[in-house]
Amino acid sequence: MNAALQVRTLEGNLNAAGKRFGIVVSRFNEFITERLFRSAFDGLLRCGARRRDIEVVRVPGSFEIPSAARTLATTNKYDAIICLGCLIRGDTAHYDVIVNEVTRGIGQSAQETGVPHAFGVLTCETLEQAIDRAGLKMGNKGFEAALAAVGMANLRKAVIGKTTVVGRSSLVVGQNKTTTKRQARRSSKAKSKH
Repeated sequence: MNAALQVRTLEGNLNAAGKRFGIVVSRFNEFITERLFRSAFDGLLRCGARRRDIEVVRVPGSFEIPSAARTLATTNKYDAIICLGCLIRGDTAHYDVIVNEVTRGIGQSAQETGVPHAFGVLTCETLEQAIDRAGLKMGNKGFEAALAAVGMANLRKAVIGKTTVVGRSSLVVGQNKTTTKRQARRSSKAKSKH
């Protein structure tokens, strides 16, 4: 392999054992969102999550998902939040407004809390598209959201776990553990001399 292409890479695995997950599910279009929920729940269990480590919050509609997701994330009890809903375009601009706000709100919550949020909100033109994305022709987006949540929870742990320099909370990239441990010892000795 070309030396220039050999890059140290961090990835999240699909092991949910020992992790806690919050699932926010919209009750609006429940015949679709319930399929998404069941598949997401199954995906977490298949990845090794325990039932007692999965908490479900039901909200009236997709618009309420970001608020509930942020509330869960700020408790610091969860390794990832899974957001599930279904929006189907109607005859008015209401659909576009809701889609934009839900998407922005979920992304903003993830960025500001640091807790990964998996986006499992269907935004469909027709009921048939929603049905296809909730378990027929196109797989189940709830299951995919669960896998994304597990992967991102593990990736976050891998990245945060790489912070080994004493007195700093930054990621040290490109140095081996021997170098960073040596730097930590030097820093510790320097502090004890003062």
